[in-house]
Amino acid sequence: MKVKYYDFAEAMIPDERIKAILEPPHGQQINRETFERDLHRLLEEKLASKLSGVKNLLILVDDITRQTPTSWILPIVLDHVARFGIPREKVDILVATGTHRPMSLKEQIEKYGESIVNTVNIKFHDYKNDVVNIGNTRSGIPVMVNKLVLEHDFIMGVGSVIPHRVAGFSGGGKIVQPGISGEKTTGLTHWLSAKYEGREILGKADNPVRKEIEEIAEFAGLDFIINVVPDSHGNPVKVFAGEPKPTFYEAAQFSREYFSVKSTKSKIVITDSFPADLELWQAAKGVYSGDLVLDEGGALILVTPCPEGVGVEFGNLVQRYGYKGYEDVKELVESGELDNLIVAAHLVHVGRVIKDKGVGIILSPGIEAEVAKKIGFIPANNLKEALDIAESLVGEDDIILCKCGGELLPIVD
Repeated sequence: MKVKYYDFAEAMIPDERIKAILEPPHGQQINRETFERDLHRLLEEKLASKLSGVKNLLILVDDITRQTPTSWILPIVLDHVARFGIPREKVDILVATGTHRPMSLKEQIEKYGESIVNTVNIKFHDYKNDVVNIGNTRSGIPVMVNKLVLEHDFIMGVGSVIPHRVAGFSGGGKIVQPGISGEKTTGLTHWLSAKYEGREILGKADNPVRKEIEEIAEFAGLDFIINVVPDSHGNPVKVFAGEPKPTFYEAAQFSREYFSVKSTKSKIVITDSFPADLELWQAAKGVYSGDLVLDEGGALILVTPCPEGVGVEFGNLVQRYGYKGYEDVKELVESGELDNLIVAAHLVHVGRVIKDKGVGIILSPGIEAEVAKKIGFIPANNLKEALDIAESLVGEDDIILCKCGGELLPIVD
């Protein structure tokens, strides 16, 4: 059969070599009218009683790297809170960029809607300069968050819930950590996640990192969340709203059931990064899902566009150190050579797969061959070449194809 990824990668693979084709379900999304009706109902049931006496509202929203239908949500929220005496001039929107770059005006309009951009005060989180320390978690992680949380008496988070390597799932308190947190806080939670294999975190709502995230969010005063489970193309499947913790766990359970695909393992796995395609820092999500079905000693082929290269914020550090296994990165951290724990964790998350477990082959028009080699991947010019390389390293094994790898959750019995 002809196997195709994006518009730059295709190859003919004999049917008998394809062990499985894994992809999230499609076609279960709800239309805008149904979505808005459901959200109106949830806000009437769960938000109205909480708005009494609120004078200043802070809404935390995710950025262009997430597919939350925020432009559908914000007008409903603003109309709803206005009925309780909170006009738009008393509402601030803080984009929870975490460590990502700010968005262009065009991206803001696409993500939030032109009327929102023109009428509501939108600010971008700066994880280096805009944070204050408001305490420590029970385990000792400092809670450094955007100072705007101290200037508002009600904080709402808007995001989506999909499988995530660091936190188990996105959504919930993740809009605070790392969304509006400082570098030290984010570094420590991410480094904690690096101590665990991907299969111990990805797609599991109850994990050690999530416990820290939710405690940090509670510390910061997150009062209410609106979380959406979207399909892999960003179309909403279901919306949840209410108290942060129980609402998140309800959404995560639904998300796990929705994105899970049963599978076996193979020595050769081909995966893409869709929809996390902008840069390799995000595109690594395809590696994380592919890891779950990759046999020890296997070869993982990542197909990804990466128009912004390795990474806008930390790409230079990734290129300096390259992806490495856990013990190698741990040595760099403990020696003091690498003090950025956010980067250290990322190096491990990928390195566990393409160094400790097997090899990584990359096919990407946005990553030059020399850069790919420098960071620990084997570059390929086309999909056939990538397969030839994989077979030369691990033999002509059956092949598992992963589609929409940035959100896929393979479940191996």
